Amino acid sequence: MIVGKMAKDEADDLLPDKDAAKGFYAKYEPKEILGRGISSTVRRCIEKETGVQYAAKIIDISNEPNDGADDHTMKDATIQEIHILRRVAGHSYIIELHDVFESSTFIFLIFELCKNGELFDYLTSVVTLSEKKTRYIMRQVLEGVQHIHNQSIVHRDLKPENILLDDNLNVKITDFGFARCLKPGEKLFDLCGTPGYLAPEVLKCNMFENAEGYEYEVDIWACGVIMFTLLVGCPPFWHRKQMIMLRNIMEGKYSFTSPEWTDITEAPKDLIRKLLVVDPKKRISIKDALEHSFFQTVELKARSFNARKRFQLAIICVRAVVRIKRLHTTPETMSANVARTDPYRIKLLRKVIDGCAFRVYGHWVKKGEGQNRAALFENTPKTELKHLYVTNLSR
Repeated sequence: MIVGKMAKDEADDLLPDKDAAKGFYAKYEPKEILGRGISSTVRRCIEKETGVQYAAKIIDISNEPNDGADDHTMKDATIQEIHILRRVAGHSYIIELHDVFESSTFIFLIFELCKNGELFDYLTSVVTLSEKKTRYIMRQVLEGVQHIHNQSIVHRDLKPENILLDDNLNVKITDFGFARCLKPGEKLFDLCGTPGYLAPEVLKCNMFENAEGYEYEVDIWACGVIMFTLLVGCPPFWHRKQMIMLRNIMEGKYSFTSPEWTDITEAPKDLIRKLLVVDPKKRISIKDALEHSFFQTVELKARSFNARKRFQLAIICVRAVVRIKRLHTTPETMSANVARTDPYRIKLLRKVIDGCAFRVYGHWVKKGEGQNRAALFENTPKTELKHLYVTNLSR
């Protein structure tokens, strides 16, 4: 009975009483919690009139000062986010703000419901994405970012956690809390975002007094980090020591040498190299990125009665050529000896190891540079310790 009451109290967390939010309760019926933030809760809700499901972000502003002493309150930040969301509205790959309610203690933002959740969670479940799926998702991300930039807005916090997936695994860019509207020629200098996705010019603003500032290019850098992560299951600059990670970002130090890159073609690597350029002036533009060869696919149209057969024959020929060219990279056959000594070398085991490593640590563990995911699961007898123990006993 007590357990049931505790569960109910937890479910009612940050759900305001009906007197404080009459407008919201009149139109929507709140359901289970989908996620939590420091001062907000996201719930599934149902519009009573239509039966359509939405996601309600309920923001608690009850503990904020009312004397106007603080110019950067949660309420002010939320109002700015609403303004930006309405400005970028109407694009297929941007989250849709459906409704807004405000009371003296809560603000309600009603968004379209993305049932497949965050891209981060999807990536965690599959570990890595194929080039085809990466192409599908990154094209949408880049088109969404292009639309945001066309509205003179920089997002500043692009990452897999802020990209949602709808029922058809289409992208929805969300969380515009750090987004800013830029005037022509304006630069930003404040440090904000997520460490692993920060562009070098953002870090420079926090390190050097004479820094030039930054603008839209920081989102392009973040797209490069996301693309790298989708392909191999770990970010390019992640390190358990944050100072080393930040130094790697400043120097643009990353590599394609880990085993995961063995089966990945040159086109995505080339695009990543152009996205992760330290100098923002030399970084590829969104327009040029979308025109990169990685996104160019050949569309064959039927021109004759036998077009289908000719296409099938062409596919067979292409597959044969690809297999011949990749003979040197064909994964070796399963070997018990290799599985014991270097399990990460075997492609079949790699995804299992990656998935287990994430579940153990709750974050990406980068392969190489002294961090070996497979080492987490390699069990070797402590022969040296045993030998010393026996030696001491004999004495």
